Amino acid sequence: MNKHAVHQLILDKLRVDLDIAERAAQTAYETATHEENIAENKYDTLGLEASYLAAGQAKRVEEIRQSLAVCQNLTLRAYDDQRGIEIGALLGLEDEKGREQWLFLAPDAAGLKVDVVGQPVTVITPRSPLGKSLLGKFEGDEVEILVAGTRQQFAVTEVL
Repeated sequence: MNKHAVHQLILDKLRVDLDIAERAAQTAYETATHEENIAENKYDTLGLEASYLAAGQAKRVEEIRQSLAVCQNLTLRAYDDQRGIEIGALLGLEDEKGREQWLFLAPDAAGLKVDVVGQPVTVITPRSPLGKSLLGKFEGDEVEILVAGTRQQFAVTEVL
């Protein structure tokens, strides 16, 4: 697993997502402003509904644009066994049942998933319970979080 390659995959995925969202926002805007969608009476709400959709799409575009900018400005550093896990870390976790997963701790873009040679890597942020509990931990440490009233325990197997 290469942290720089994973970071690049995340940036690429954000760029693709931004392009898709921009096209969807443009389509929604064109629908909302098209002359055929001007309301003919108070019950004709197609134009109004399209404007709500356009506003939501524009908000989504801005969120992705912000995530991309923050992630582009992320400086990746090698894992420091004195400071522990920090933003920019790529790490492997194992749960109580022995299932392994790879996570990339980023400043934004939570939930984004990329595939690295058949291995999924999920982006988490320090705002999540798991991300918050991982900050400052070290390879070999265990973390415990409470999710919907259930305790989940993970072992940090590898940090890059």
